[in-house]
Amino acid sequence: MQVLLMKDVDNLGYAGDVKKVKDGYGRNYLLPQGLAVVASPGALKRAEAIKKAGEKRRAQERADAQAIANQLTGLQLLFERRAGETGKLYGSVTSGDIADAILEKTGIEIDKRKVALAEPLRELGKQEVPLKLMIELTTTLQVEVLPLGGILERERLSEAEVAVIEAEAEASETEAVTPKTPAPDEA
Repeated sequence: MQVLLMKDVDNLGYAGDVKKVKDGYGRNYLLPQGLAVVASPGALKRAEAIKKAGEKRRAQERADAQAIANQLTGLQLLFERRAGETGKLYGSVTSGDIADAILEKTGIEIDKRKVALAEPLRELGKQEVPLKLMIELTTTLQVEVLPLGGILERERLSEAEVAVIEAEAEASETEAVTPKTPAPDEA
């Protein structure tokens, strides 16, 4: 089936493009959603006007998406979750959780479908999560999952204090491993 796209469709094409698609995809999804019309001779005459309007709309959307990407650059999100001793989470951090955290932290509303997680995060640690703002515009966020109570502890201590605590812990581990030899007069 030949269709004329009325709107941009991910993984298919832009508004004004004429594409050949499977009949079921066209009849059951593209046509009812208003994303395309059957490519009849009358519709093809309107294709150029639709393409120009689509390019104008895409340029505006691209500028808006670029502004959002600039605001989100360098954004770090912290999540607290219950985790086992091995670092596996009892729950997970989903794309919806990430979208909600972006809204809470920046006031920018992102659709959870734009958070491109292959699967929910199920382990403690840092990860880079891609955000697909437009077909050709993607940005990444730093997402860190901490054990329950980890955010409060991190906010309470500065980085210098954390480094001192870690150095003290390493020193105490070294002392615990080193066996004490009795002094000659103690024997």
